[in-house]
Amino acid sequence: MTVYRLVLWDVDHTLIVSGGLGGEISRAAFLKVTGVRQVYTPDVSGRTERAILAESCRLHSLDPDDYSFGDYADALAEGYLTRLAELRERGHALPGAATALEALAKVDGLRQTVVSGNVRRVAETKLAVFGLDRHLDFGIGGYAEDSDVRADLVRAAHRRALDADGLDYGIGEVLVIGDTPGDVDAARTAGAAVLGLSTGRSSGLDLLAAGADATLTTLADTETFLALVADGISAR
Repeated sequence: MTVYRLVLWDVDHTLIVSGGLGGEISRAAFLKVTGVRQVYTPDVSGRTERAILAESCRLHSLDPDDYSFGDYADALAEGYLTRLAELRERGHALPGAATALEALAKVDGLRQTVVSGNVRRVAETKLAVFGLDRHLDFGIGGYAEDSDVRADLVRAAHRRALDADGLDYGIGEVLVIGDTPGDVDAARTAGAAVLGLSTGRSSGLDLLAAGADATLTTLADTETFLALVADGISAR
């Protein structure tokens, strides 16, 4: 049985939805940074904002190296801060998210943070708006600032947790929870276990085919969720 020491949560469509506001803010940030109105939108599912900016540039015949990701990250963070009320109105926490976070917070020796394609400030803002930030240690998370390769974010969070705690445990004691094949692939590539949630666009079968150890359709059944995590999902 694997006892998990670190749980890494995805944000969008795993814990919250933004009601379409995220796309609007991303397009506004792209315009602000490049001066070009975004006409073509890349597939954003399971990808990092760094990778999304680069592909958006290429789709508009722009050289990604001509634009600062830091400026884009700032524009995204500002966009969410200026539209907090709208985010609260249009978005929501997914069923069972708050209870699942609280339940894991009571498990001895287990820490929770975020591994997200969002920049850190955006991830913090999204989760705080819906009251889901209390049990998450954002300082040890993995974010778009770290890399455009999602598996690197899992590795970064694991490394930060070890450094922060002064502990030494393997990546196999890390559990990623996400809703896309990209989340699954990142966990698998890094060597972590992964629980897929079919709360986004991907079905449970899609997530299992991508390599998820197990899947759930919702976090609302807290007892089943907690038992699954506490009993240990066998990493491959």
